[in-house]
Amino acid sequence: MKRLLLLPFLILFITLTSCEENDDSNLVSIAVPVTQSKADFRASVKIEEPRSIKESGKIYAWKDYIFINDKNEGVHIIDNTDPFNPTKIKFLKVPRNMDIAIKDEKLYADNGMDLVVFNISDINNISEIARVKDVFPSYHEIAPEGTAYVDFENFDYENEVIVGYLMETRSIEQVQVRFDDFVAANAAEGGGTGTGGSMARFSIKDTYLYVADDSSLSVFDISNPANTNRLSSDYAGWQIETIFNYEDHLYLGSATGMYIYSIEDPAAPQQVSFLQHVLGCDPVVVKDNYAYVTIRGGNMCGQNFNQLDIVDITDKQNPKIASSYEMSNPYGLGIKDDWLFLCDGNEGLKVFDIQNTPNLKQIDHFANINTYDVIPLDEKLLMVGDNTLYQYSYKGNEVNLISSFTLN
Repeated sequence: MKRLLLLPFLILFITLTSCEENDDSNLVSIAVPVTQSKADFRASVKIEEPRSIKESGKIYAWKDYIFINDKNEGVHIIDNTDPFNPTKIKFLKVPRNMDIAIKDEKLYADNGMDLVVFNISDINNISEIARVKDVFPSYHEIAPEGTAYVDFENFDYENEVIVGYLMETRSIEQVQVRFDDFVAANAAEGGGTGTGGSMARFSIKDTYLYVADDSSLSVFDISNPANTNRLSSDYAGWQIETIFNYEDHLYLGSATGMYIYSIEDPAAPQQVSFLQHVLGCDPVVVKDNYAYVTIRGGNMCGQNFNQLDIVDITDKQNPKIASSYEMSNPYGLGIKDDWLFLCDGNEGLKVFDIQNTPNLKQIDHFANINTYDVIPLDEKLLMVGDNTLYQYSYKGNEVNLISSFTLN
């Protein structure tokens, strides 16, 4: 019988097994997977009419359209021809989807363990044109918070997908753990290519798609979208979370630091350096000789530090933290000219002047809103948070709200 054990519960397991059998503290929470066949899972991808969003995730912009991820559900497509009156037009149902990227009217999306390619040349008649199977290993539904063990006894890894969990309470004596059988359970406007935010795991350069998953960097050849194929998938680090492409380099944000990869040979990324920082969730954006890194604590992020680090990358083989600024609960961030826009969770959208980086000056603050991801485009700023799409205009030295659009 196989079990997945959350690492923090290893000590708890050793301690509890020494307790008396009638001790209530011997009871632990067990997650039993609810499964679906891979065949049915893949067949569930559909183009549907607009619907309410469940939980807004990452944001992507392409031409006059905005694509907003509905975490693990799919992608809402919004016609933004009139920024004062955006309109939901389609819902792309893609179970276990978290990211997309677009180039030359082809949309690339993760669908659990697969990469799927859609033709969006006719936004009202989207079609699936390719599927690269079994390329993403970390696709399973995450067990609920507080789970001690996941029961994999009846799970067929080769033919099934986990789509949810049923929770049970069992005594520690009922859980037979073999230590060699467990692993940590959770441990742009115009042009052919769209623009993603800093929370993205997908990035496109020329005819290559780069995908960062929990521990790997994968390279896909998309020169022939209908015959998309993976060229490589190499170990990149622990808990990779985001990817940012800037001037022939990829910047990977992870729970432990920032990785810099050279893509001078775009088919074969090469690691240049690694900058370690305090444990925390970590998006990255870059301009000139500085990388801007938000570090978020709490929940699964590992600690309670919340800050913005400014990293000097003049020497990419030896990046150094130049300064740090305390934040509340930072998520995505983006740069437009001399402005840095930072989503500080419930603290709202913060705007900084970066002309004198690493010395920043906060020049604006849009409070009383929940913020998650942001994309600064040429003519306007897009931001999503708490199931709402916000759009701002740049006017002289001011940033002004154009519209707020509820996705529910």
